[in-house]
This record gives sequence, C-alpha cells and structure tokens, in this order.
Amino acid sequence: MYGPMETKRVRRLGFRKFARKRGKMGEEEKTKKEGQEIISQFQKLPRLVVFDLDYTLWPFYCECCDEDEMPYLYPHAKGILLALKEKGIDVAIASRSPTPEIAKPFLDKLGIRSIFVAEEIFSSWTHKTEHFQRIHRRTGVPFSSMLFFDDEDRNIEAVTFSLKMENICSVSLVFKFCILSF
Repeated sequence: MYGPMETKRVRRLGFRKFARKRGKMGEEEKTKKEGQEIISQFQKLPRLVVFDLDYTLWPFYCECCDEDEMPYLYPHAKGILLALKEKGIDVAIASRSPTPEIAKPFLDKLGIRSIFVAEEIFSSWTHKTEHFQRIHRRTGVPFSSMLFFDDEDRNIEAVTFSLKMENICSVSLVFKFCILSF
C-alpha cells in the first residue's frame, strides 16, 4: 500500500509514469506474492473471480480512449490476477463497455487477455445480469462460487438481487476483506 506522500505523487505524476517509476515488474511480483499469501490463509475460496474493467482493473473509461493509445492497469491489478491464476482460481470479465473493439485490444496490449476464461464485454441496459448468465453458461461455475469486483453500486445491487449472488465486493474494499467474506 502506498503512503500519503506516494499517493499525492501518483496524482501529480499520473498512474502511467508512476507505474514505470516504481518498477512495474517488481511491483507486480510483490503484489502477486502478497495475493498468494492472503489466498493461502483460507480454505474456502471462490472458483471464479469476475472483474469489471473501467475503474476496476484500469483507471479510465475505455470509450474515452483511442484504440491506438497504450492502456495501463491500476498498480496492483496484474499482480492480483496472476496470484489468482497461480492458485488455480479462474478469472473472468463482465464489462458494460460500449466499445469492446477498444477494450479487447487493450487487454491484448497489456498481455493479460489470455488470463481470462470468459470475456463478456458488451453494452447493456440490464446491468450485468446477462453478462453473468453468459459467464455461468460458458464456465459452468455456480453463482455461489463466484466473487465479483465492480466499482458501480448499481451493478452490484442488480447482480445481488437478480442472481442471488452474495460474494460481491466494491473495488473500494480490499482484496483480503473480500476473500475473508467469501
């Protein structure tokens, strides 16, 4: 976790420059190791962790970007994804982005697209219930064995109510707390 001075520096420098300055690969490995340590403390783990994209894995709306831009993740995102995969926990995407033609190449550019067992990236007026139905059909994982991270309360509420999912975390909550509550 970054201290107050580093957080201010992140705002001033921007995430892209800050990630390079901190040594991105070193941070990914450190975060991966921290994630593995957290995961190893628990016997009951989700079979599948589903992430939103915009303002959950990366700090922007991809529809506000040009497909030629180089995207970037939140500093700890890739390390967490790698820790989950190494532990044998599948990961998927549920995004209501209206620009999958930008989001999917961004995942390729970041070198993480192959990590996901399911990618449901499409615009929807029905929150994310259809996304989760498709993920369930593709993976066979019951909703009770999924953990969902999203930054928007409306998506969390809709999925909780419609699909009776209980394992949902706002991105403002920390990873450890979400695993604890699973």
